[in-house]
Amino acid sequence: MRNLRPLDPAKAPDRSRELLEDIIGRRGSVGDMVATMAHSPALLRGYLELSRAVKRVKIPRALSEKLSLALQEWLGCGTCLRAHTEAGREAGLSETDIALARQATATDAAEATLIAFAVRVLAEPAAITGADVAALRDHGWSDRVIADVVGLVALNLMTGAFNLVAGVEPDPPQEAGPTRANR
Repeated sequence: MRNLRPLDPAKAPDRSRELLEDIIGRRGSVGDMVATMAHSPALLRGYLELSRAVKRVKIPRALSEKLSLALQEWLGCGTCLRAHTEAGREAGLSETDIALARQATATDAAEATLIAFAVRVLAEPAAITGADVAALRDHGWSDRVIADVVGLVALNLMTGAFNLVAGVEPDPPQEAGPTRANR
């Protein structure tokens, strides 16, 4: 059920309107979540800045999508799961990779350890120990990647929790139109 409605840029608070107009100027439109976040200029600005920053992490895109899939599965955000499934496919993930990520694991032991760590950062950060961090290092993960995971967790928590509170639902699946082969 929808709890918060997306805002038309003209009806958004001044600072949100400026941010939305900037996005529209660069991309042509804003998504449902961003238009709904516009109720809070502070949240919208924070999301946009954190999102831009997280794009510069030292984690390869395919692995970043695996992490996001595991985190969003734990949070239960259908909108985010759909978005990260599509992004994961675009990044080269197989259906097996996607299914395993949603189970918070991977076929590669180093990736599986990092994915499990990310879910623990989300679910029980106070339980993370020095031994957990040492295990990540033993799998070859640098301190930068370990820190980047915390940023990725924060971004996923923000988007997933916001969509769940606002009631942002995934769009219904689009039916595939005719392909070139059957036109």
